[in-house]
Amino acid sequence: MHIISRKVLVDFWLRHPHAKKPMEAWHKAAEQASWGTFADIRNTFNSADKAGEFVVFDVGAGFRVIAVIHFNRSRVYLRHVFSHTDYDDWNKQQRKRSSK
Repeated sequence: MHIISRKVLVDFWLRHPHAKKPMEAWHKAAEQASWGTFADIRNTFNSADKAGEFVVFDVGAGFRVIAVIHFNRSRVYLRHVFSHTDYDDWNKQQRKRSSK
């Protein structure tokens, strides 16, 4: 898969240095993957979840990577990287939006 953009991960781990190793491991696994469906994602990352149009990856050490995946183009568009607490806040906002 083509990851757009690794810079999102780098910016996050510069603010949270202990996130660097798990983010690099996630990036390497995602980049080497060939996903055609959400089930394929779950074969690589069994804790991945859907949140509306987004796929949420539990990267470990309390971090979440939020992405939009275009299977037909083999692209993963990184939208957000959150700590667990920040993810919970974002997720609550997403639920409010989808219930309207």
